[in-house]
Amino acid sequence: MTEAQAIWKQNQEFEGAATSGHTIVVDGDKKAGNSPMELVLIGLCGCTGYDVVSILTKKREPFTSIQVEAEAERAATSPMVYTEIKLIYRIGGNVSHKAVEDAVRLSEEKYCSVAAMLNKTAKISYRIEYVDQ
Repeated sequence: MTEAQAIWKQNQEFEGAATSGHTIVVDGDKKAGNSPMELVLIGLCGCTGYDVVSILTKKREPFTSIQVEAEAERAATSPMVYTEIKLIYRIGGNVSHKAVEDAVRLSEEKYCSVAAMLNKTAKISYRIEYVDQ
């Protein structure tokens, strides 16, 4: 089981911690840390990025860099969930395009638990850009 907590510090600022023991500043005003909704997008980028790295490593693809960027639109009314998310994968190295496309597809369709949750309210699309080739 994973556990998490947020302890109020001041204004809209909280100190968050989870089972791992690491702490993070969460700030609804975005002055001292990321907002909760920004953290959701960071979590998505990290989750799918982890999957892609893991898959490409297993395939022994010689990637030199991976960056995942998210651009998101939110609903106009509360609870203002994400309704559309565009992921941009920037992959460096002399990698097989098919291997990268397969890794991204597998992450999006099978492995990324954050994407699976967000798919309940948001349409997630992606594109792949190759750099350093």
